[in-house]
Amino acid sequence: MKLTLQQIMESLNELEGWEYSDNFITKKFEFKDFTKSIKFVNKVAKLAEKEQHHPDISIDYNIVVIRLSTHSENGITNKDINLAKNINSL
Repeated sequence: MKLTLQQIMESLNELEGWEYSDNFITKKFEFKDFTKSIKFVNKVAKLAEKEQHHPDISIDYNIVVIRLSTHSENGITNKDINLAKNINSL
Protein backbone atom coordinates (compact mmCIF):
# COMPACT_ATOMS: atom_id res chain seq x y z
CA MET A 1 0.00 0.00 0.00
CA LYS A 2 1.25 3.47 -0.92
CA LEU A 3 2.47 5.52 2.04
CA THR A 4 1.23 9.02 2.79
CA LEU A 5 3.65 11.93 2.64
CA GLN A 6 3.63 12.05 6.45
CA GLN A 7 4.48 8.34 6.67
CA ILE A 8 7.30 8.78 4.15
CA MET A 9 8.78 11.72 6.05
CA GLU A 10 8.57 9.84 9.36
CA SER A 11 10.30 6.84 7.79
CA LEU A 12 13.05 9.06 6.35
CA ASN A 13 13.87 10.23 9.87
CA GLU A 14 15.14 6.68 10.46
CA LEU A 15 16.94 6.39 7.10
CA GLU A 16 20.24 8.25 7.20
CA GLY A 17 21.00 10.04 3.96
CA TRP A 18 17.77 9.27 2.08
CA GLU A 19 15.65 12.06 0.61
CA TYR A 20 12.17 12.19 -0.90
CA SER A 21 11.58 13.88 -4.24
CA ASP A 22 9.45 13.28 -7.35
CA ASN A 23 7.82 10.10 -5.98
CA PHE A 24 11.18 8.47 -5.17
CA ILE A 25 13.39 8.10 -2.13
CA THR A 26 16.98 8.64 -3.18
CA LYS A 27 20.44 8.33 -1.70
CA LYS A 28 23.86 9.09 -3.13
CA PHE A 29 26.78 6.88 -2.12
CA GLU A 30 30.39 7.89 -2.74
CA PHE A 31 33.26 5.40 -2.96
CA LYS A 32 37.03 5.52 -3.31
CA ASP A 33 36.98 4.32 -6.92
CA PHE A 34 34.95 2.67 -9.68
CA THR A 35 35.72 -0.87 -8.52
CA LYS A 36 34.31 -0.19 -5.06
CA SER A 37 31.22 1.36 -6.65
CA ILE A 38 30.62 -1.77 -8.72
CA LYS A 39 31.13 -4.06 -5.72
CA PHE A 40 28.49 -2.06 -3.83
CA VAL A 41 26.07 -2.21 -6.77
CA ASN A 42 26.52 -5.98 -6.95
CA LYS A 43 25.62 -6.26 -3.25
CA VAL A 44 22.55 -4.10 -3.84
CA ALA A 45 21.58 -6.29 -6.81
CA LYS A 46 21.75 -9.47 -4.71
CA LEU A 47 19.69 -7.84 -1.98
CA ALA A 48 17.12 -6.56 -4.50
CA GLU A 49 16.78 -10.01 -6.05
CA LYS A 50 16.27 -11.56 -2.63
CA GLU A 51 13.55 -9.02 -1.79
CA GLN A 52 12.10 -9.06 -5.33
CA HIS A 53 12.12 -5.25 -5.34
CA HIS A 54 14.47 -3.53 -7.76
CA PRO A 55 15.85 0.01 -7.47
CA ASP A 56 16.89 2.41 -10.19
CA ILE A 57 20.69 2.60 -10.02
CA SER A 58 22.97 5.19 -11.58
CA ILE A 59 26.77 4.84 -11.57
CA ASP A 60 29.12 7.71 -12.32
CA TYR A 61 32.64 6.41 -11.61
CA ASN A 62 32.75 6.56 -7.80
CA ILE A 63 29.21 7.89 -7.23
CA VAL A 64 26.24 5.52 -7.02
CA VAL A 65 22.71 6.91 -6.81
CA ILE A 66 19.92 4.59 -5.66
CA ARG A 67 16.29 5.58 -6.32
CA LEU A 68 13.40 3.60 -4.88
CA SER A 69 9.70 3.67 -5.70
CA THR A 70 7.05 0.99 -6.09
CA HIS A 71 5.96 1.48 -9.67
CA SER A 72 2.84 -0.68 -9.32
CA GLU A 73 1.64 1.63 -6.52
CA ASN A 74 2.90 4.82 -8.19
CA GLY A 75 4.69 5.87 -5.01
CA ILE A 76 6.60 4.87 -1.91
CA THR A 77 5.59 1.73 -0.01
CA ASN A 78 7.00 -0.26 2.88
CA LYS A 79 8.95 -2.29 0.29
CA ASP A 80 10.96 0.83 -0.52
CA ILE A 81 11.54 1.72 3.12
CA ASN A 82 12.65 -1.82 3.97
CA LEU A 83 15.00 -2.03 0.99
CA ALA A 84 16.50 1.36 1.88
CA LYS A 85 17.14 0.14 5.45
CA ASN A 86 18.81 -3.00 4.12
CA ILE A 87 20.91 -1.03 1.65
CA ASN A 88 22.08 1.22 4.49
CA SER A 89 23.24 -1.88 6.36
CA LEU A 90 25.55 -3.04 3.53
